[in-house]
Amino acid sequence: MSATFIDSPVQLQPTGGTVGNCGAIVPVLKTTRGNSAPVRAIRVLHLINGEYFSGAERVQQLLGLGLPEFGFSPQFACVKPGKFREHCGLPDDIVFDTPMNGRFDLKLTRKLAKLVRSSRVELLHAHTPRTALIAAITAKRAGVAWIYHVHSPTARDSTRGLINRINDLVERLSIRNCQCLITVSKSLRHEMLSRGYPRNRLVCIPNGVQAAPPIDHRGRLTQSTWRLGLLALMRPRKGIEVALDAMAQLRGRNLPVTLELIGGFETEEYQRKILGQIDALNLHETVRWTGFTADVQSAIGRLDALVLPSLFGEGMPMVVLEALAAGVPVIATRVEGTPEVVRDGIEGLLAQPRDSQDLARKIAQLTENRMRWAEMGQHALLRHRSRFSDVEMARKVARAYRRVLRNFVPICPS
Repeated sequence: MSATFIDSPVQLQPTGGTVGNCGAIVPVLKTTRGNSAPVRAIRVLHLINGEYFSGAERVQQLLGLGLPEFGFSPQFACVKPGKFREHCGLPDDIVFDTPMNGRFDLKLTRKLAKLVRSSRVELLHAHTPRTALIAAITAKRAGVAWIYHVHSPTARDSTRGLINRINDLVERLSIRNCQCLITVSKSLRHEMLSRGYPRNRLVCIPNGVQAAPPIDHRGRLTQSTWRLGLLALMRPRKGIEVALDAMAQLRGRNLPVTLELIGGFETEEYQRKILGQIDALNLHETVRWTGFTADVQSAIGRLDALVLPSLFGEGMPMVVLEALAAGVPVIATRVEGTPEVVRDGIEGLLAQPRDSQDLARKIAQLTENRMRWAEMGQHALLRHRSRFSDVEMARKVARAYRRVLRNFVPICPS
């Protein structure tokens, strides 16, 4: 199966496509310059969990929006259907549910292999250990190439040790035959190299987000109160307990700081634990939980600073990039990929993980000088525009796709 590759942005033709040899509709695109012949869009099937709509899902969403500009037609199969379909904003005809009955339910691979062949999908792109297992088997059945996207360190993705070990083993076994590993940060690339994965199969592509209306730094210079926000899927590795302890310390110093917890909880048990800690520390006047929001941009735009006191497991946090895009300084911890985005004292401040006193000191430091805060906000805007745009992320992923497809030698489907 051959494909015409392009390196400039493209747009869909109004006609919508042509009929391929297998009877499937194959999208046709043309370059935005309008002076070259139409080329066929290369179909890529993303295998995702789909249960949540958090950081990795935002990457998937933005690739869904951006890849068509570079000649690729993405589709998304959700093996754990949930919030992704509801909140991703992608066309209904490219996002569909293919639920697994359990972690090792492999019957789905036959159905997907048939879909890949009939729809002329040329590349699979998996995003989790669960979907890596499905992609590895489906790619072999259908005789196509596949890519694995490393969003976080699997061995330390959660506080559940047994689940981490199972996922790590599944990932190790599954990605042995993938054609390319995309890591979202240099720290993850170093980790995959240390595990013995070939350098020529690894490519580091930083996450990126869309540009956002910047907050009004000048208009807030005389504001005396500080509104902080912790925006995440609320789970133990995000360090929420540390943030609450820091807020209790700041209250004792009478600093005018409030904290908004924005996001749903991973489990009801953890929700009860965190709300119980708020009660125990008597933080009702300074800490508020507002729940899940799909409008991340508006939520961040209301903040003076984003707080992300993660303990571990951060590849490259999308919410940090969202804050930079809006000119909102970030107070985060020195874990994995976060320091590759936020430079201490420039776009924000970095604290030591698990250290509520250090986090409280960094928050207090930020509140000392509104002019310095505004300077950090301006540096944040520049940092996003120069390094972490969604367009650049899609461009680099498309480049990785083209390299894989150029070098891939199809094998007979099994």
